Amino acid sequence: MTVTELATALGVGRPIVYRLVATLEVRDFVTRREDGRIRLGLGITRLSQSVLPLLRESAQPILRSLADKVGATAHLTVVEGGEALAIAVIEPSWTDYHAVYRIGTRHPLDRGAAGRAILAAREGRTAYVVTDGELQSGAHGIAVPIVGIAGLEASVGVVSMVSLDARTVGPQLSSAAQAVTSALR
Repeated sequence: MTVTELATALGVGRPIVYRLVATLEVRDFVTRREDGRIRLGLGITRLSQSVLPLLRESAQPILRSLADKVGATAHLTVVEGGEALAIAVIEPSWTDYHAVYRIGTRHPLDRGAAGRAILAAREGRTAYVVTDGELQSGAHGIAVPIVGIAGLEASVGVVSMVSLDARTVGPQLSSAAQAVTSALR
């Protein structure tokens, strides 16, 4: 956007926007293109990198409890670059056989329970989402969006190589998502 467009969108004067942009530019949060338009800068990447460890740290005890209760691999997934990105994964401690899901795994938002739960939240739906075999043949996923944290698009889910009872696991996921929300506030 241009400075004028930003001023209009924010409902403030152009001098205020110039000062804000100058401050953000010094920290590389925005850059000015040759045509005068303002766009996000690389400083945003550093900022997001510092937030992910906080999210991971807050969610891990909740995911540990969830994984052990359900007997399935639990994960916290966020949106990054228009894709679902697993940022925390905990395998159950007591099972002999469980799905392996890695931190850093990416997939389209419209495939897999984690991404579909995030898309559902965008439409105002917060119920759990169930998928079978969308990301890996034989894998069963259930996820619920995390809501109530401004600017965070995320979900909590479980993945298993055996079918899961959504009526039992769904409420546990909802409780875990609420616990993550509380931990982040």
